[in-house]
Amino acid sequence: MNVDAAYEHCRHVARASGSSFYAGMRLLPPERRCALFAVYALARRVDDVADGDLSDGDKLAALARIRAELADIQSSDDPVLVAVADAASRFPIPLAAFGDLVDGAEMDARGTDYPTFAELERYCRCVAGSIGRLSLGVFDCSDRERGTLLADDLGVALQIGNILRDVGEDGANGRIYLPREDLDRFDGQLELVVAFEAQRGLEWLERGLALVPLLDRRSTAAVLAMTGKYRVLLQRIAHEPALVLNCRLSLRRWEKGLVLARSLAGVGG
Repeated sequence: MNVDAAYEHCRHVARASGSSFYAGMRLLPPERRCALFAVYALARRVDDVADGDLSDGDKLAALARIRAELADIQSSDDPVLVAVADAASRFPIPLAAFGDLVDGAEMDARGTDYPTFAELERYCRCVAGSIGRLSLGVFDCSDRERGTLLADDLGVALQIGNILRDVGEDGANGRIYLPREDLDRFDGQLELVVAFEAQRGLEWLERGLALVPLLDRRSTAAVLAMTGKYRVLLQRIAHEPALVLNCRLSLRRWEKGLVLARSLAGVGG
């Protein structure tokens, strides 16, 4: 598999996903952008298994195959794995973090629930903190040891946003991510729990954004573009928690454009 063709395949995967992250990834210089497309394409593959229609047993088997392929990534002719392997040879991408991502997908397949926030935090670090750490490997960062911790915190914040955005849909499907201790604390009043978790997510986001001063300008723009949507979502949910109980909340097109503009203005300032 030609490496350039492998990267092009990953770009198509990222673009076709419709993810709001795509615009942020495009702000990076070409070589780093291609590397992040590769990371995203492999993460998308894991997520597609976790969120797909396979039986739980088949999901676990598919995830085990991905784990085995990661262990032998240098010998693969799969375009996504070829691109990831090449990207990891160019940048300090912690490939072991993909193992954490698979761990989180396995939790979903097993229907794991979360009695405490500490247990939910572990899940968030697996499924989203891992993405923060992988992305940091692509970014130009002046302090990678500290940056790794902050990127992980950003991932937790974004996953809290995902959980709250989808809380109504997940609940209808019998899937509860909200910590049981918080449901008990608020006597099962979902609006209060959702508002509480949204404020918690905003606190994690602010802590994680201490990463920004450690990054170069274009990496900063990418991070602000990718996280700006979640700030808006979490703020809206904190003020109007009932919004997510009946439908999946998303930003309007003009709001997405405003987030991107602000990310570029933040770099300029």
